[in-house]
Amino acid sequence: MKPVIALVGRPNVGKSTLFNRLTRSRDALVADLPGLTRDRHYGEGRVGERPFLVIDTGGFEPVAKDGIMHEMAKQTKQAVAEADLVIFIVDGRQGMTPHDKTITDFLRKAGRPVLLVVNKSEGMKYTSVTAEFYELGLGDPYVISAAHGDGVSDLVDESLNVIEAQRPPTVDESSSVDRGIRIAVVGRPNVGKSTLVNTLLGEERVIAFDMPGTTRDSIEIAFERDGRHYTLIDTAGIRRRGKVFEAIEKFSVVKTLQSISEANVIILLLDAQQDISEQDAHIAGFILETGRALVVGVNKWDGLTSERRDEIKIDIERKLSFLSFAKTHFISAQKGTGIGPMMKSVDAAYAAATSNLPTPRLTRALIEAVEHQQPRRKGSIRPKLRYAHQGGQNPPIIVIHGNALEAIDANYRRYLEKHFRETFSLVGTPLRIELRSSKNPFGRPEK
Repeated sequence: MKPVIALVGRPNVGKSTLFNRLTRSRDALVADLPGLTRDRHYGEGRVGERPFLVIDTGGFEPVAKDGIMHEMAKQTKQAVAEADLVIFIVDGRQGMTPHDKTITDFLRKAGRPVLLVVNKSEGMKYTSVTAEFYELGLGDPYVISAAHGDGVSDLVDESLNVIEAQRPPTVDESSSVDRGIRIAVVGRPNVGKSTLVNTLLGEERVIAFDMPGTTRDSIEIAFERDGRHYTLIDTAGIRRRGKVFEAIEKFSVVKTLQSISEANVIILLLDAQQDISEQDAHIAGFILETGRALVVGVNKWDGLTSERRDEIKIDIERKLSFLSFAKTHFISAQKGTGIGPMMKSVDAAYAAATSNLPTPRLTRALIEAVEHQQPRRKGSIRPKLRYAHQGGQNPPIIVIHGNALEAIDANYRRYLEKHFRETFSLVGTPLRIELRSSKNPFGRPEK
Protein backbone atom coordinates (compact mmCIF):
# COMPACT_ATOMS: atom_id res chain seq x y z
CA MET A 1 0.00 0.00 0.00
CA LYS A 2 1.19 3.52 -0.75
CA PRO A 3 2.16 5.54 2.33
CA VAL A 4 -0.37 8.20 3.32
CA ILE A 5 0.71 11.61 4.65
CA ALA A 6 -1.76 14.14 6.12
CA LEU A 7 -0.98 17.87 6.23
CA VAL A 8 -2.41 19.44 9.39
CA GLY A 9 -2.21 22.91 10.93
CA ARG A 10 -4.15 26.03 11.81
CA PRO A 11 -5.51 28.24 8.99
CA ASN A 12 -3.13 29.97 6.57
CA VAL A 13 0.12 28.24 7.53
CA GLY A 14 0.78 27.00 3.96
CA LYS A 15 -0.75 23.51 3.90
CA SER A 16 -2.20 23.87 0.40
CA THR A 17 1.01 25.41 -0.93
CA LEU A 18 2.94 22.38 0.35
CA PHE A 19 0.26 20.04 -1.06
CA ASN A 20 0.64 21.57 -4.51
CA ARG A 21 4.42 21.24 -4.35
CA LEU A 22 4.27 17.59 -3.22
CA THR A 23 1.76 16.65 -5.93
CA ARG A 24 3.33 18.96 -8.55
CA SER A 25 -0.09 20.38 -9.27
CA ARG A 26 -2.31 23.37 -8.63
CA ASP A 27 -5.21 21.25 -7.44
CA ALA A 28 -5.47 22.98 -4.07
CA LEU A 29 -6.63 26.59 -4.00
CA VAL A 30 -3.95 28.88 -2.57
CA ALA A 31 -4.46 32.47 -1.40
CA ASP A 32 -3.42 34.64 1.51
CA LEU A 33 -6.77 34.08 3.22
CA PRO A 34 -7.39 31.82 6.22
CA GLY A 35 -9.93 29.03 5.87
CA LEU A 36 -9.76 28.69 2.09
CA THR A 37 -9.50 24.87 2.19
CA ARG A 38 -12.55 23.28 3.81
CA ASP A 39 -12.77 19.66 2.65
CA ARG A 40 -9.88 17.24 2.74
CA HIS A 41 -8.17 16.93 -0.63
CA TYR A 42 -6.24 13.92 -1.95
CA GLY A 43 -3.31 13.77 -4.36
CA GLU A 44 -0.41 11.58 -5.46
CA GLY A 45 3.22 12.46 -4.95
CA ARG A 46 6.52 10.81 -5.80
CA VAL A 47 10.11 11.24 -4.71
CA GLY A 48 12.38 9.27 -7.02
CA GLU A 49 10.87 5.77 -7.15
CA ARG A 50 8.89 6.25 -3.94
CA PRO A 51 5.19 7.08 -4.48
CA PHE A 52 2.86 8.26 -1.73
CA LEU A 53 -0.60 9.75 -1.15
CA VAL A 54 -0.97 13.15 0.49
CA ILE A 55 -4.07 14.67 2.12
CA ASP A 56 -4.57 18.43 2.33
CA THR A 57 -6.86 19.59 5.13
CA GLY A 58 -8.57 22.80 6.14
CA GLY A 59 -7.55 25.03 9.02
CA PHE A 60 -7.83 22.91 12.16
CA GLU A 61 -9.59 24.01 15.31
CA PRO A 62 -10.10 20.82 17.39
CA VAL A 63 -12.30 22.57 19.98
CA ALA A 64 -14.77 24.08 17.47
CA LYS A 65 -18.31 23.11 18.54
CA ASP A 66 -20.42 24.16 15.56
CA GLY A 67 -20.44 25.99 12.24
CA ILE A 68 -17.99 25.65 9.35
CA MET A 69 -14.94 25.35 11.61
CA HIS A 70 -16.53 22.34 13.31
CA GLU A 71 -17.11 20.68 9.93
CA MET A 72 -13.53 21.44 8.88
CA ALA A 73 -12.27 19.92 12.15
CA LYS A 74 -14.24 16.73 11.42
CA GLN A 75 -12.63 16.53 7.98
CA THR A 76 -9.16 16.93 9.50
CA LYS A 77 -9.81 14.25 12.13
CA GLN A 78 -10.83 11.86 9.37
CA ALA A 79 -7.65 12.65 7.44
CA VAL A 80 -5.53 11.92 10.52
CA ALA A 81 -7.42 8.64 11.04
CA GLU A 82 -6.55 7.56 7.48
CA ALA A 83 -2.90 8.69 7.53
CA ASP A 84 0.27 6.75 8.27
CA LEU A 85 2.02 9.97 9.32
CA VAL A 86 1.02 13.57 10.05
CA ILE A 87 3.02 16.62 8.97
CA PHE A 88 2.06 19.32 11.49
CA ILE A 89 2.73 22.71 9.89
CA VAL A 90 3.28 25.89 11.90
CA ASP A 91 4.07 29.44 10.77
CA GLY A 92 7.67 30.52 11.36
CA ARG A 93 6.86 34.20 10.87
CA GLN A 94 3.92 34.36 13.27
CA GLY A 95 5.57 32.14 15.86
CA MET A 96 3.88 29.68 18.21
CA THR A 97 0.27 30.28 19.22
CA PRO A 98 -2.06 28.70 21.82
CA HIS A 99 -3.86 27.16 18.84
CA ASP A 100 -0.69 25.22 17.93
CA LYS A 101 -0.59 23.77 21.47
CA THR A 102 -4.22 22.63 21.19
CA ILE A 103 -3.49 20.84 17.90
CA THR A 104 -0.41 19.22 19.46
CA ASP A 105 -2.54 17.80 22.29
CA PHE A 106 -4.96 16.31 19.76
CA LEU A 107 -2.19 14.76 17.66
CA ARG A 108 -0.62 13.13 20.73
CA LYS A 109 -3.92 11.40 21.52
CA ALA A 110 -4.35 10.36 17.87
CA GLY A 111 -1.35 8.06 18.09
CA ARG A 112 0.04 8.82 14.63
CA PRO A 113 3.72 9.64 14.00
CA VAL A 114 4.09 13.43 13.74
CA LEU A 115 6.76 15.56 12.09
CA LEU A 116 6.75 19.21 13.16
CA VAL A 117 7.38 21.54 10.21
CA VAL A 118 8.09 25.27 10.47
CA ASN A 119 6.98 26.87 7.20
CA LYS A 120 7.56 30.35 5.72
CA SER A 121 11.14 30.29 7.00
CA GLU A 122 12.90 31.69 3.92
CA GLY A 123 15.67 34.09 4.88
CA MET A 124 15.52 33.20 8.59
CA LYS A 125 18.12 31.48 10.77
CA TYR A 126 17.30 27.95 11.93
CA THR A 127 17.88 28.66 15.62
CA SER A 128 15.76 31.79 15.70
CA VAL A 129 12.83 30.34 13.76
CA THR A 130 12.64 27.03 15.65
CA ALA A 131 13.51 27.95 19.26
CA GLU A 132 10.00 28.51 20.63
CA PHE A 133 8.50 25.45 18.87
CA TYR A 134 10.59 23.04 20.97
CA GLU A 135 8.06 23.78 23.71
CA LEU A 136 5.54 21.62 21.81
CA GLY A 137 7.61 18.54 22.61
CA LEU A 138 7.49 17.08 19.11
CA GLY A 139 11.24 16.78 18.58
CA ASP A 140 13.47 18.75 16.25
CA PRO A 141 11.39 20.88 13.86
CA TYR A 142 11.95 20.71 10.09
CA VAL A 143 12.40 24.16 8.57
CA ILE A 144 10.99 24.60 5.06
CA SER A 145 9.61 27.11 2.62
CA ALA A 146 6.68 25.47 0.80
CA ALA A 147 6.47 28.44 -1.58
CA HIS A 148 10.14 28.19 -2.63
CA GLY A 149 10.68 24.44 -2.10
CA ASP A 150 13.46 24.84 0.47
CA GLY A 151 13.82 21.70 2.61
CA VAL A 152 10.76 19.97 1.12
CA SER A 153 12.61 17.04 -0.47
CA ASP A 154 14.41 16.17 2.79
CA LEU A 155 11.11 16.41 4.65
CA VAL A 156 9.39 13.92 2.33
CA ASP A 157 12.35 11.50 2.47
CA GLU A 158 12.25 11.53 6.27
CA SER A 159 8.45 11.11 6.29
CA LEU A 160 8.64 8.03 4.07
CA ASN A 161 11.54 6.61 6.11
CA VAL A 162 9.50 6.92 9.32
CA ILE A 163 6.49 5.21 7.72
CA GLU A 164 8.58 2.37 6.28
CA ALA A 165 10.31 1.80 9.62
CA GLN A 166 6.93 1.29 11.30
CA ARG A 167 5.46 -1.05 8.70
CA PRO A 168 5.94 -4.83 8.94
CA PRO A 169 8.24 -6.39 6.33
CA THR A 170 6.45 -7.27 3.12
CA VAL A 171 6.15 -10.83 1.91
CA ASP A 172 7.85 -11.66 -1.39
CA GLU A 173 4.86 -12.06 -3.68
CA SER A 174 6.92 -13.80 -6.35
CA SER A 175 7.13 -16.89 -4.13
CA SER A 176 3.36 -17.03 -3.55
CA VAL A 177 0.78 -18.78 -5.69
CA ASP A 178 -0.60 -17.13 -8.80
CA ARG A 179 -3.46 -14.92 -7.67
CA GLY A 180 -4.51 -14.01 -11.21
CA ILE A 181 -6.04 -10.73 -12.33
CA ARG A 182 -6.41 -8.28 -9.44
CA ILE A 183 -9.84 -6.63 -9.64
CA ALA A 184 -10.78 -3.66 -7.45
CA VAL A 185 -14.49 -2.99 -7.06
CA VAL A 186 -14.83 0.75 -6.37
CA GLY A 187 -17.61 3.27 -6.11
CA ARG A 188 -19.58 5.38 -3.67
CA PRO A 189 -20.92 3.82 -0.46
CA ASN A 190 -24.08 1.74 -0.80
CA VAL A 191 -23.93 1.13 -4.57
CA GLY A 192 -23.68 -2.65 -4.04
CA LYS A 193 -19.94 -3.37 -4.09
CA SER A 194 -20.03 -6.04 -1.37
CA THR A 195 -23.14 -7.59 -2.92
CA LEU A 196 -21.30 -7.84 -6.25
CA VAL A 197 -18.32 -9.51 -4.56
CA ASN A 198 -20.63 -12.06 -2.88
CA THR A 199 -22.41 -12.77 -6.18
CA LEU A 200 -19.09 -13.37 -7.95
CA LEU A 201 -17.97 -15.70 -5.17
CA GLY A 202 -21.31 -17.43 -4.83
CA GLU A 203 -21.19 -17.14 -1.05
CA GLU A 204 -21.46 -14.60 1.77
CA ARG A 205 -17.71 -13.95 2.15
CA VAL A 206 -18.20 -10.20 2.71
CA ILE A 207 -20.74 -8.64 5.07
CA ALA A 208 -23.25 -6.82 2.86
CA PHE A 209 -26.03 -4.68 4.33
CA ASP A 210 -28.26 -2.01 2.82
CA MET A 211 -26.45 0.81 4.62
CA PRO A 212 -23.30 2.83 3.91
CA GLY A 213 -20.10 2.13 5.83
CA THR A 214 -20.55 -1.62 6.38
CA THR A 215 -17.17 -2.81 5.11
CA ARG A 216 -14.42 -1.95 7.59
CA ASP A 217 -11.36 -2.33 5.41
CA SER A 218 -10.22 -3.29 1.93
CA ILE A 219 -10.58 -7.07 1.66
CA GLU A 220 -8.72 -9.31 -0.83
CA ILE A 221 -10.34 -12.58 -1.81
CA ALA A 222 -8.92 -15.11 -4.29
CA PHE A 223 -11.40 -17.05 -6.42
CA GLU A 224 -11.69 -18.96 -9.68
CA ARG A 225 -14.26 -18.47 -12.43
CA ASP A 226 -14.44 -20.46 -15.68
CA GLY A 227 -10.93 -21.82 -15.08
CA ARG A 228 -9.33 -18.39 -14.55
CA HIS A 229 -7.82 -17.08 -11.31
CA TYR A 230 -8.77 -13.69 -9.89
CA THR A 231 -8.28 -11.68 -6.73
CA LEU A 232 -11.19 -9.45 -5.75
CA ILE A 233 -10.60 -6.29 -3.72
CA ASP A 234 -13.70 -4.94 -2.00
CA THR A 235 -13.22 -1.24 -1.22
CA ALA A 236 -16.45 -0.13 0.40
CA GLY A 237 -16.71 2.75 2.84
CA ILE A 238 -15.38 1.77 6.26
CA ARG A 239 -16.18 2.47 9.88
CA ARG A 240 -12.96 2.84 11.87
CA ARG A 241 -13.38 2.64 15.63
CA GLY A 242 -10.87 3.78 18.22
CA LYS A 243 -10.50 5.81 21.38
CA VAL A 244 -9.94 9.03 19.48
CA PHE A 245 -12.09 8.49 16.37
CA GLU A 246 -15.07 6.73 17.95
CA ALA A 247 -18.07 6.62 15.59
CA ILE A 248 -16.36 8.50 12.72
CA GLU A 249 -18.27 7.23 9.70
CA LYS A 250 -16.70 7.86 6.33
CA PHE A 251 -16.11 6.78 2.80
CA SER A 252 -12.47 5.70 2.96
CA VAL A 253 -10.99 7.55 0.02
CA VAL A 254 -7.47 6.46 0.93
CA LYS A 255 -8.35 2.75 0.84
CA THR A 256 -10.03 3.21 -2.52
CA LEU A 257 -7.08 5.12 -4.02
CA GLN A 258 -4.59 2.55 -2.73
CA SER A 259 -6.65 -0.35 -4.08
CA ILE A 260 -6.98 1.32 -7.48
CA SER A 261 -3.21 1.79 -7.66
CA GLU A 262 -2.53 -1.86 -6.85
CA ALA A 263 -5.19 -3.46 -9.08
CA ASN A 264 -4.93 -4.62 -12.68
CA VAL A 265 -8.56 -3.91 -13.60
CA ILE A 266 -11.11 -1.64 -11.92
CA ILE A 267 -14.85 -2.27 -11.85
CA LEU A 268 -16.36 1.18 -11.29
CA LEU A 269 -19.79 0.48 -9.85
CA LEU A 270 -22.55 3.07 -10.30
CA ASP A 271 -26.07 3.14 -8.87
CA ALA A 272 -28.75 3.20 -11.56
CA GLN A 273 -31.26 4.53 -9.04
CA GLN A 274 -29.21 7.69 -8.48
CA ASP A 275 -27.76 10.31 -10.80
CA ILE A 276 -24.03 10.31 -11.54
CA SER A 277 -22.44 12.37 -8.77
CA GLU A 278 -19.33 14.50 -8.54
CA GLN A 279 -17.82 11.78 -6.36
CA ASP A 280 -18.33 9.21 -9.15
CA ALA A 281 -16.52 11.54 -11.56
CA HIS A 282 -13.65 12.08 -9.11
CA ILE A 283 -13.13 8.33 -8.67
CA ALA A 284 -13.28 7.85 -12.45
CA GLY A 285 -10.74 10.62 -12.93
CA PHE A 286 -8.30 9.00 -10.52
CA ILE A 287 -8.67 5.65 -12.32
CA LEU A 288 -7.81 7.42 -15.57
CA GLU A 289 -4.79 9.16 -14.00
CA THR A 290 -3.38 5.88 -12.67
CA GLY A 291 -3.83 4.27 -16.08
CA ARG A 292 -5.72 1.22 -14.85
CA ALA A 293 -7.89 -0.91 -17.12
CA LEU A 294 -11.57 -0.24 -16.49
CA VAL A 295 -15.03 -1.74 -16.76
CA VAL A 296 -18.09 0.28 -15.73
CA GLY A 297 -20.92 -1.57 -14.00
CA VAL A 298 -24.30 0.12 -13.57
CA ASN A 299 -25.96 -1.72 -10.69
CA LYS A 300 -29.63 -2.00 -9.60
CA TRP A 301 -30.72 -1.99 -13.25
CA ASP A 302 -33.60 -4.42 -12.67
CA GLY A 303 -37.02 -2.92 -12.10
CA LEU A 304 -36.24 0.45 -13.70
CA THR A 305 -38.65 1.98 -16.19
CA SER A 306 -37.50 2.47 -19.77
CA GLU A 307 -37.58 6.24 -19.23
CA ARG A 308 -35.25 5.99 -16.23
CA ARG A 309 -32.90 3.69 -18.14
CA ASP A 310 -32.66 6.22 -20.95
CA GLU A 311 -31.98 9.01 -18.43
CA ILE A 312 -29.11 7.17 -16.73
CA LYS A 313 -27.51 6.29 -20.09
CA ILE A 314 -27.58 9.95 -21.12
CA ASP A 315 -26.21 10.95 -17.70
CA ILE A 316 -23.27 8.54 -18.09
CA GLU A 317 -22.49 9.73 -21.61
CA ARG A 318 -22.56 13.38 -20.51
CA LYS A 319 -20.68 13.21 -17.18
CA LEU A 320 -18.30 10.31 -17.85
CA SER A 321 -17.56 10.90 -21.52
CA PHE A 322 -13.81 10.69 -20.79
CA LEU A 323 -14.32 6.96 -20.05
CA SER A 324 -15.53 6.18 -23.57
CA PHE A 325 -12.72 3.60 -23.95
CA ALA A 326 -14.34 1.39 -21.28
CA LYS A 327 -17.22 -1.07 -21.71
CA THR A 328 -20.37 -0.30 -19.72
CA HIS A 329 -22.57 -3.13 -18.39
CA PHE A 330 -26.01 -2.80 -16.84
CA ILE A 331 -26.31 -5.37 -14.07
CA SER A 332 -28.09 -6.49 -10.93
CA ALA A 333 -25.51 -7.61 -8.38
CA GLN A 334 -28.25 -9.00 -6.16
CA LYS A 335 -29.90 -11.14 -8.84
CA GLY A 336 -26.69 -11.90 -10.74
CA THR A 337 -27.89 -10.63 -14.11
CA GLY A 338 -25.29 -9.24 -16.50
CA ILE A 339 -22.32 -10.49 -14.44
CA GLY A 340 -21.02 -12.96 -17.06
CA PRO A 341 -20.62 -10.41 -19.88
CA MET A 342 -19.07 -7.94 -17.43
CA MET A 343 -16.39 -10.47 -16.42
CA LYS A 344 -15.63 -11.13 -20.09
CA SER A 345 -15.00 -7.39 -20.45
CA VAL A 346 -12.69 -7.57 -17.40
CA ASP A 347 -10.64 -10.27 -19.15
CA ALA A 348 -10.59 -8.26 -22.39
CA ALA A 349 -9.56 -5.06 -20.60
CA TYR A 350 -6.69 -6.85 -18.86
CA ALA A 351 -5.56 -8.41 -22.14
CA ALA A 352 -5.61 -4.98 -23.82
CA ALA A 353 -3.72 -3.33 -20.95
CA THR A 354 -0.94 -5.94 -21.06
CA SER A 355 -0.75 -6.25 -24.86
CA ASN A 356 2.60 -6.56 -26.63
CA LEU A 357 2.59 -4.16 -29.57
CA PRO A 358 5.34 -5.02 -32.10
CA THR A 359 7.33 -2.07 -33.39
CA PRO A 360 6.81 -2.92 -37.12
CA ARG A 361 3.02 -3.07 -36.67
CA LEU A 362 2.99 0.14 -34.64
CA THR A 363 5.03 1.94 -37.27
CA ARG A 364 2.78 0.69 -40.07
CA ALA A 365 -0.28 1.87 -38.13
CA LEU A 366 1.38 5.26 -37.64
CA ILE A 367 2.14 5.58 -41.35
CA GLU A 368 -1.48 4.66 -42.20
CA ALA A 369 -2.76 7.31 -39.77
CA VAL A 370 -0.53 10.02 -41.25
CA GLU A 371 -1.44 9.07 -44.83
CA HIS A 372 -5.12 9.35 -43.94
CA GLN A 373 -4.73 12.64 -42.09
CA GLN A 374 -1.55 14.67 -41.70
CA PRO A 375 -0.95 16.93 -38.67
CA ARG A 376 -1.57 20.62 -39.18
CA ARG A 377 1.24 23.03 -39.93
CA LYS A 378 2.37 25.39 -37.24
CA GLY A 379 3.54 28.41 -39.19
CA SER A 380 5.95 27.11 -41.81
CA ILE A 381 6.60 23.87 -39.89
CA ARG A 382 4.73 20.61 -40.40
CA PRO A 383 5.49 17.87 -37.84
CA LYS A 384 6.95 14.67 -39.30
CA LEU A 385 6.07 11.38 -37.57
CA ARG A 386 8.63 8.73 -38.50
CA TYR A 387 8.21 5.57 -36.38
CA ALA A 388 6.60 4.25 -33.18
CA HIS A 389 7.38 1.65 -30.53
CA GLN A 390 5.86 0.49 -27.26
CA GLY A 391 7.09 2.23 -24.13
CA GLY A 392 5.19 0.36 -21.44
CA GLN A 393 2.18 -1.71 -20.39
CA ASN A 394 -0.80 -1.30 -18.05
CA PRO A 395 -1.50 1.22 -19.48
CA PRO A 396 -0.02 0.73 -22.96
CA ILE A 397 2.35 3.55 -23.85
CA ILE A 398 3.12 4.28 -27.51
CA VAL A 399 6.23 6.36 -28.13
CA ILE A 400 6.31 8.24 -31.45
CA HIS A 401 9.56 9.65 -32.84
CA GLY A 402 9.90 12.37 -35.43
CA ASN A 403 10.64 16.03 -36.01
CA ALA A 404 8.87 19.13 -34.66
CA LEU A 405 6.41 16.96 -32.74
CA GLU A 406 5.92 19.69 -30.14
CA ALA A 407 3.73 21.38 -32.77
CA ILE A 408 1.16 18.54 -32.66
CA ASP A 409 -2.07 19.71 -31.02
CA ALA A 410 -4.46 17.87 -28.70
CA ASN A 411 -6.94 17.08 -31.48
CA TYR A 412 -4.32 15.21 -33.50
CA ARG A 413 -3.22 13.31 -30.38
CA ARG A 414 -6.80 12.14 -29.91
CA TYR A 415 -6.96 11.14 -33.58
CA LEU A 416 -3.79 9.04 -33.19
CA GLU A 417 -5.11 7.45 -30.01
CA LYS A 418 -8.37 6.49 -31.69
CA HIS A 419 -6.52 5.04 -34.67
CA PHE A 420 -4.21 2.90 -32.51
CA ARG A 421 -7.19 1.73 -30.42
CA GLU A 422 -9.07 0.56 -33.49
CA THR A 423 -6.00 -1.04 -35.09
CA PHE A 424 -5.01 -3.06 -32.00
CA SER A 425 -8.49 -3.49 -30.41
CA LEU A 426 -7.42 -1.73 -27.21
CA VAL A 427 -10.78 -1.69 -25.44
CA GLY A 428 -11.05 -1.09 -21.71
CA THR A 429 -7.65 0.45 -21.09
CA PRO A 430 -6.32 4.00 -21.17
CA LEU A 431 -3.72 4.59 -23.87
CA ARG A 432 -0.89 7.08 -23.55
CA ILE A 433 0.92 8.70 -26.46
CA GLU A 434 4.43 10.08 -25.95
CA LEU A 435 5.97 12.31 -28.63
CA ARG A 436 9.75 12.56 -28.88
CA SER A 437 11.33 14.97 -31.32
CA SER A 438 14.80 14.46 -32.75
CA LYS A 439 17.11 17.43 -32.25
CA ASN A 440 18.63 19.08 -35.31
CA PRO A 441 22.42 18.85 -34.90
CA PHE A 442 22.82 21.81 -37.29
CA GLY A 443 20.27 24.01 -35.54
CA ARG A 444 21.13 27.16 -33.69
CA PRO A 445 22.20 26.67 -30.08
CA GLU A 446 19.73 27.88 -27.47
CA LYS A 447 20.59 31.14 -25.76
